[in-house]
Amino acid sequence: MIEIVNTAQSEAWNGYEGEHWAGHYDRYDAVNGGFNAPLLAAAGIGDTDRVLDIGCGNGQLTRLAARRAPAGSATGVDLSGPMLGRARERAESEGVHNVSFEQGDAQVVPFPSAAFDVAMSRFGIMFFADPVVAFGNIARALRPGGRLAVLSMPPMPGTDIGVVFGAAATQLASMEIGHAGGSFADPDRIGALLTAAGFVGIGIRHIEADGIWGRDIPDATEFIMGWGPVRYHRMLADFGKDDAVRSAIAGALEPFATPDGVRLRGTAWLVTATTPLP
Repeated sequence: MIEIVNTAQSEAWNGYEGEHWAGHYDRYDAVNGGFNAPLLAAAGIGDTDRVLDIGCGNGQLTRLAARRAPAGSATGVDLSGPMLGRARERAESEGVHNVSFEQGDAQVVPFPSAAFDVAMSRFGIMFFADPVVAFGNIARALRPGGRLAVLSMPPMPGTDIGVVFGAAATQLASMEIGHAGGSFADPDRIGALLTAAGFVGIGIRHIEADGIWGRDIPDATEFIMGWGPVRYHRMLADFGKDDAVRSAIAGALEPFATPDGVRLRGTAWLVTATTPLP
């Protein structure tokens, strides 16, 4: 039995949301992959490190971590069965063998104590039901002096992504653009949560990276129309405003179209911390 306390997120990521991400894994990696290098640098993975990837999704970051630890290992944990299936398939296809993937809720997974040297996440830690309990569980899974490096989303307003999704929201009365980062949208709250969970040496800095959302405006528009939250609010409108939503998104994307694709500048909090030494 897989113990799940975050049931709403589990339903989403084992339903349409997870299927969409698994089916479009390459596109989501193109959107978020620009953050891989700074996140991996902050994690400081060594040859023999044991790495835990929280909310690993389709597993790109897990595989990159495994390559940096050829004499170690990388374990990805996620709620989503469809995405974990994709992660395993990609690891096999790429010949990455020091990697494993487990389905579970990182808030309650009974990780062995001090089993990992590094815990990391690319936007997979933002919606725990109880973030203090979740990060307390992750802290226990790290050895003393173990390292944490995670990314979370700042509020959308004022960002490239906020411009585009804000345009969709003008046509969908139920859709709001706000703190997509959940509990980890605000630096002061991030610091307080991690301190309460037992971490020390907390550092938080703002970083940016380009994401490729499509090869051209029509391609990017259709991708965004199918993205889970947008589709959900389209359903609430009985899809009756699809033409208006599509037009609003396409118009908002125009300034971001380049010969190399539609590029939106993404923003993130890069959060680092350690577990205390004895």
